[in-house]
Amino acid sequence: MGGMVPLGDASRRPARVPVVTAGIIVVNVVVFVLELMRGDAFVTQWAAVPAQVVSGHHWITILTAMFMHGSWSHIIGNMIFLWAFAPEIEDAMGRGRYLVFYLVGGLVAMLAQVAASPHSTVPNLGASGAIAAVMGAFIVTYPRDQIRTLLFIFVFARIRFIPAALLIGLWFISQLLHAGAVAQVQTGGVAYLAHIGGFIFGAATARLFEGQRRIA
Repeated sequence: MGGMVPLGDASRRPARVPVVTAGIIVVNVVVFVLELMRGDAFVTQWAAVPAQVVSGHHWITILTAMFMHGSWSHIIGNMIFLWAFAPEIEDAMGRGRYLVFYLVGGLVAMLAQVAASPHSTVPNLGASGAIAAVMGAFIVTYPRDQIRTLLFIFVFARIRFIPAALLIGLWFISQLLHAGAVAQVQTGGVAYLAHIGGFIFGAATARLFEGQRRIA
């Protein structure tokens, strides 16, 4: 078995401190602590349940769910991916545009998952849809950048430098391959369709949000 964990862009450093990305991470951590303290009732109240959203109830959960996580591994994994790709995108877009991009990307991703399973009563939560939007923007903006990656092969771990287009492209293909298998699942799991929706949004709109601020 193997796996890849992106650690950051080895080809460039942001010109400005990524305060918005850092702030998003802090909000996710705070919300996760609240989940641990308040338990299932808190999750039920603020996670997005497709059947409820489609029926016109609890629309705010489309937003709140993107700051929630189901486990320690869930939040740690998501925040690692966010920190690996987001600082450069925040720098390219500017802080204000990037914040709007991140939030809209998360909303689009969550709505994609709701549209795929409109009758599901399984709570949906996680930042991965918004992070997928960031990754979509990254593959369009800096496809040739080398991503410092922790590569796992069985019990061995090595640091390798992988082109962003290859790393993110392989990730996206894996989402496409899994999407058909989970589209009708009602018992939980990974929201692959949210990932796909977020990624497509990010790739399609990255240039619009970057405007003239992109760093070559």
